[in-house]
Amino acid sequence: MPKANDIEDQPGPFAVVREDDVAMRTRDGVTLYADVYRPAAAQSVPVLLRRTPYGKRDNDLAADFSEARYFASHGYLVVVQDTRGRFTSEGEWYPLVHEAQDGYDAIEWAAGIAGSNGRVGTFGQSYGAISQYLAATQRPPHLTTCIPVSAYQLAFENYWYNSGVLELSWLLSYFVNMAEAIFAADGDEQAIAELAALKVDPDQRFSPLKDEALRHLPITDWIDRLGRGASFLADLLGNPTDGPYWHATDLSRQLFNMAVPMLHIGSWYDIANRDTPLFYTGLKRQALGNRARAGQALIMGPWAHQLPFSQPTSGGTGDIDFGPHAAVSLVEIERQWFDHYLRDDGDGLPRAPVSIFVMGENVWREEEDWPLARAVQTEYYLHSGGSANTLDGDGTLSTVPPDDEPSDRYRYEPDAPVPTAGGRTVGGGVADQRPNQGRRDVLVYTGPGLTEDLEITGPVTVNLYAATSAIDTDFIAVLSDVRPDGYAQNLAEGIVRGRFRDSYAVSTPLEPGRVHAFEIRLWNVSHVLRTGHRLRLHITSSDFPRWERNPGTLGPPVSATEALAADQTVFHDHEHPSHVTLPVVPR
Repeated sequence: MPKANDIEDQPGPFAVVREDDVAMRTRDGVTLYADVYRPAAAQSVPVLLRRTPYGKRDNDLAADFSEARYFASHGYLVVVQDTRGRFTSEGEWYPLVHEAQDGYDAIEWAAGIAGSNGRVGTFGQSYGAISQYLAATQRPPHLTTCIPVSAYQLAFENYWYNSGVLELSWLLSYFVNMAEAIFAADGDEQAIAELAALKVDPDQRFSPLKDEALRHLPITDWIDRLGRGASFLADLLGNPTDGPYWHATDLSRQLFNMAVPMLHIGSWYDIANRDTPLFYTGLKRQALGNRARAGQALIMGPWAHQLPFSQPTSGGTGDIDFGPHAAVSLVEIERQWFDHYLRDDGDGLPRAPVSIFVMGENVWREEEDWPLARAVQTEYYLHSGGSANTLDGDGTLSTVPPDDEPSDRYRYEPDAPVPTAGGRTVGGGVADQRPNQGRRDVLVYTGPGLTEDLEITGPVTVNLYAATSAIDTDFIAVLSDVRPDGYAQNLAEGIVRGRFRDSYAVSTPLEPGRVHAFEIRLWNVSHVLRTGHRLRLHITSSDFPRWERNPGTLGPPVSATEALAADQTVFHDHEHPSHVTLPVVPR
């Protein structure tokens, strides 16, 4: 991996000239504007395109796109375009629905601008990564390769919703920010002031919202509160099950339409932890043509969502530093990839198709595929004497299946939810789980001190047998590494909503008092628990404000005006062997 240096410390041989607000007309007559970064004195060079809804210039996220200057200084013609309806570009912004066709038009237009040699690559993070995949589904003739960073595949399973549960805190803070830009363009100072009053820090872009704003019911009131600043919110909240609305941007259904090599970059504490490896594995199987299928590569680092795309970092992931090996220069890795595919430079590919950062050891490791074929699927079973509540309870974890054991119980109180503590969400990362694990509404199962290192690398799944007094409820599982000093580092988490236990498309009520089987997917991790550490799993029914509180009723949760308490029972006996399955890698 390249050493960590600021982009500005790695200039290429070319001076860079920026051409502002270059117009492009879409097929339906909308004008989009881009800044073009030109390598001075270079002619007939490849083009790199980044499309963004966050402003192509002069804001804290764009920062004049220093990575655009970096690529241009190395001889690329770089185009940074405001997406439809954002900042300088015309039209109405509706999240994602225009990005496939607009992306195609932008790629083909960029291929023909002065100085281009007709070969186009794309780059960008988050929304800018999703837009790359969407454009690639249209197979623009001049698209040669893509490098998406942190993108989802299925919006209902892991973006606006997670396993059918609304990603409340980041969704609302995101749309408050996006609405502010729309109101600013209209000169509506009153609307801006009203939104700023909802934020914890009015001066921070994407600031978390205040607790009273997040607790407000019904959630659908936000449709009027944001108004024309997020006119599409009614559609997002009005489609609480999977279906045609979500299928329109469901990239898992479009993998077979993509036909170019791609470098997929993600991270263990990223909101797209689930999806980045799925793009890699899915396109290896389904991409159009042998060259595209063979040209997929994956990088998974230890970072959170917004870092370190432009600036190398070993932190920015909650209260942990992953050490010097974590601070790699992703833009240098990207440039080497682009050099290979856009300049036919044979030295630009990774030595192995998969590169993962192994937390705990804090080192990079190259692999031939994902998930690892040598990982052994190992079940760790929940045990207790019926009192697994809190850290002081009797809950344990072991590889020995349970026999006859009493169940564990707790009460879910939606007015006193378990607070969000880190995790794979914007502003999340590593956080000590002990404050939550000290609550009576949290069941805690802890393994013995390890006598040798334990590596878990791959997808993690919890199979839970539970009953509830409600007709709908949530169960949340969090896996953590307990250090010798007691600190419980969260490694992975997941949620299941009872009504979606069998299908996201069909909502099925729970039968109160009946034991149901639930699968909770915690998705991907690579971590070594050191000798003397302990493995821990905790189970609860809320993680607020990250996820909306389950109201315990059958109507759309976002329309609920009250939330009901529920009595929860978790079983771990011979007939109901609740367990977590870990991909254990032999050491």
